[in-house]
Amino acid sequence: MAAKASKVFAEDLSVGEVARRSGLAVSALHFYEAEGLIRSRRSAGNQRRYAREVLRRVAIIKVAQRTGIPLKTIREAFQTLPAERTPTAEDWSRLSAAWKVELERRIKRLTNLRDHLTDCIGCGCLSVKSCPLHNPWDELGQQGPGPRLLDPD
Repeated sequence: MAAKASKVFAEDLSVGEVARRSGLAVSALHFYEAEGLIRSRRSAGNQRRYAREVLRRVAIIKVAQRTGIPLKTIREAFQTLPAERTPTAEDWSRLSAAWKVELERRIKRLTNLRDHLTDCIGCGCLSVKSCPLHNPWDELGQQGPGPRLLDPD
């Protein structure tokens, strides 16, 4: 049994190894751990040790963050996963499906912004010459504050 325990320990990764393999700074890994996104255990010498599965979790975090998913949402999704195993392809499919609706909404908003960046945005200023065509008499102001044409939510 001691041989099995030492084998498991040998497969664990140091914080430096995880940083090198993931491309993240050690401080980012410590932050993710403090935020409850990843876990480590302590060795007999009080060094952090990570199970190899942490590399997949970190990869998911990086991809999700690049798409604009907040850490809070990532943490909530990770709380639905068993802590003691590597997230599977099925787990990733479930997580990504839950995020798809939000990503589609963001894509629509960004596409709208790109396509109308130089147009009237419905802010109510009426200073751009085309605004009277899009927002005569500041009618959009009755719908609520802010750039009504770019951010209708």
